[in-house]
Amino acid sequence: MLLSLAYVLPFLTGQIPEIGKMLCPMHLPVMLCGFICGWPWGAAIGFLAPLMRSLTLSVPPIYPKGICMALELMTYGLMCGIFDKILPKKRGFIYVTLLISMVCGRLVWGAARFVCTGLDVTKFGLSMFMADGVIGAIPGIIAQIVLVPVAVMLINKKEYR
Repeated sequence: MLLSLAYVLPFLTGQIPEIGKMLCPMHLPVMLCGFICGWPWGAAIGFLAPLMRSLTLSVPPIYPKGICMALELMTYGLMCGIFDKILPKKRGFIYVTLLISMVCGRLVWGAARFVCTGLDVTKFGLSMFMADGVIGAIPGIIAQIVLVPVAVMLINKKEYR
């Protein structure tokens, strides 16, 4: 179900590519999958969702965006699942897990983009990382910080205190 959601959500924002890119709609189901289903499923769904969209719709283009995004989303699902499992089941730790996952995912995305550009800082350097990976994604980052913890708490009411 979460893989389907990751596949379909970009249709809601994709009509205006700038907005879709800023809101990062595929990130939400992947992060939820890590929290709800655990790290193996979170990582698998994160890796598969952008590649499936690339192969069936050509959005994002498979190289370099699709591959870099697959590694990024895989990291989100993996880290959400791992940290949710090892940290105490308290509401505050949902945010800790989410923030760690978001930072790790963005770093993996940045490293993948850097490698895909031939390790050339003139093609992908720190300023481009900040512009594309952080500043341009602020609306999506806010949506993730607001929506993911609420969904996790609603779905797992008994588990989180």
